[in-house]
Amino acid sequence: MRIAIFDYEVVSTNPVGSCHLRMLEGLCKEHEFTVFAVEFENPCPESIRFVRIPVPTRPLVLLFIAYHLVAPVVYLLYRLSTGTRFELIQMVESNVSFGSISYTHFCHRAYLRHHWKQSGGKGLRAWLRYLDHWLHALVEPRTFRRVRHIVVASRGLKQELEETYPFTHGKVTVISNHVELSRMARPAGFDRERFRRGRGASAEDVVFAFVALGHFDRKGLALVLDALRLLADSRVKLWVVGGEPDLVAAWQARVQAMGLAGQVTFWGMQRDVRPFLWGADAFIFPSIYEGFPLVSLEAAAAGLPLIVTPVHGVEEFMRDGEVGFIVEHCTTGVLKGIQRFLALPSAERERMGARAQNSVARYSVESFLQAWRAFYERAFLG
Repeated sequence: MRIAIFDYEVVSTNPVGSCHLRMLEGLCKEHEFTVFAVEFENPCPESIRFVRIPVPTRPLVLLFIAYHLVAPVVYLLYRLSTGTRFELIQMVESNVSFGSISYTHFCHRAYLRHHWKQSGGKGLRAWLRYLDHWLHALVEPRTFRRVRHIVVASRGLKQELEETYPFTHGKVTVISNHVELSRMARPAGFDRERFRRGRGASAEDVVFAFVALGHFDRKGLALVLDALRLLADSRVKLWVVGGEPDLVAAWQARVQAMGLAGQVTFWGMQRDVRPFLWGADAFIFPSIYEGFPLVSLEAAAAGLPLIVTPVHGVEEFMRDGEVGFIVEHCTTGVLKGIQRFLALPSAERERMGARAQNSVARYSVESFLQAWRAFYERAFLG
């Protein structure tokens, strides 16, 4: 079957793109894929065609507009020059105005309606981000009406889509994101104490890891910082992994003003975040909205207890007090979660991490690929 994939960045550092990447790698011998993307880390150049969409990737609102305009033209030219016809056309959310499958990880209209005021942030960056969400929300209804299938990563997002757009009933299929379980597990040869010392953490310190590519406001970093200030315990450290340089600089200034510079360290974008998870004691991520919190599952697969809010996807595996702590999206809630963790003896923290690791075992690559394999068979026959 010939399938066209429309996705901005099919790369390992992009949440949706990494899912497409794994799916393409696993199914490229079974189907004929052509990827229309700005960036693509092609895992099988001999099997998968790459058609570049020449548009800028930042800011996101410009990417959305430019991709909407340029991708259809590039697609038409490709069709005319090659004579190729596709049985299925798959895009991410509403990033193009045509296609038969929408692979959706976010309901922009629901987010703006229920969560934006709490997580939007301030300044030019926040305004551009709002405009991007607004444009997505504007075209979502038309896109979801036109497509035959919508694939989402969690049951919670499926329910949210059907409540926001009742006409999507019967169109939505849940395929949970995968976790590279063996890759995320801490190897026996990893020198954890040496890694911690090299990043300013002693054996007596308790290190929390916070990992996000960006959108620090939505993902709750401000709540963590406020909780640390109220906790007033210099032994508690926070490693913030991710973020472009300008974003990191703004938050570093904020940390300095709060008097937390000795406790909070920003490590910026990392090609491999695993050592930071292996070196930490727990993962903290009080996000206000996620379609599927893949980073939380990866942290659990790395053996870390979790301190997280009950966003979509979390409720499917998270058990409060067993694999971590579910907290409210507020400073008090985050502070209580941190205090509950600090009150645990070290042996119980390790047991909690082991239970967290076991709780995400069902999100294997094999299960992910089998779900996509079955979905394509149904979509083609339908």
